[in-house]
Amino acid sequence: MNITGHILIIDDEATLRKTLARILQQAGFEVTTAENAEQGLAFLKTTNFDLVFTDLRMPGIQGLDALRLIHKNYPALPVVLFTAQPDVNSAVEALRHGAIDYLLKPLKPEVIIERTKSILSQQQREKRKREIILQIEALQDELKRMENGEITASTPDERIFIETDRFLKRGPIVLDLHTRRITINEETFSLPPTSFDYLLVLARHAPNVVDYQTLVAEAQGYQAEMRDAQELTKWHIHQLRQAFDKDTQNPKYLINVRGKGYRLVSD
Repeated sequence: MNITGHILIIDDEATLRKTLARILQQAGFEVTTAENAEQGLAFLKTTNFDLVFTDLRMPGIQGLDALRLIHKNYPALPVVLFTAQPDVNSAVEALRHGAIDYLLKPLKPEVIIERTKSILSQQQREKRKREIILQIEALQDELKRMENGEITASTPDERIFIETDRFLKRGPIVLDLHTRRITINEETFSLPPTSFDYLLVLARHAPNVVDYQTLVAEAQGYQAEMRDAQELTKWHIHQLRQAFDKDTQNPKYLINVRGKGYRLVSD
């Protein structure tokens, strides 16, 4: 899949804006930069964007306030916040108000590119899913008309190819590493990109316990203090449980080992 998109970067640091823009442009993305949230919000009124990166702390409208406005007016637009001063409370609040991810400065080019591709790939898949649904509805209508003798059959010119090397299976849980969705007992669930990464880490280590700091390091690519790692992990486990393991009192798959971490049970 050719992953493209128009990205808006909002940050009051000129050097970081230019560096981040250059990294993403070299990776093949179209980029627009704004020096503050007010300017970024103005751009959103006139231009269609596929992803927004915004700093948390800026003069004028702060990143969290900008996030709330973006999420209110453009609910389908993914927003990633970043900051040089990690604050786990702000991270969790950002996620609760619709941020799709939360990154720490200094931003690593490989992490930025990977996160961007992951998020935009998910957006493209959702768009393609909607297109397929419309195609199915059109085919059903065509089939009905054929059965009624209104039209004649035509020869299909497309084939469906099934890939078999993209899945990670743990008992009834199947992780699709391309679509970044999971299937449990033939029921498919979509997950936030970073939460999917946490589940992937747990699946790769299953059935062993994965400590909080290892989860953050392997899923998000940076080191966090024990307390911060515990809070961040707790939030993403909450996201995962909301999707497919909703009995928080007696979780079936995502087990908390108090004071240590989490493990995935798939037997």
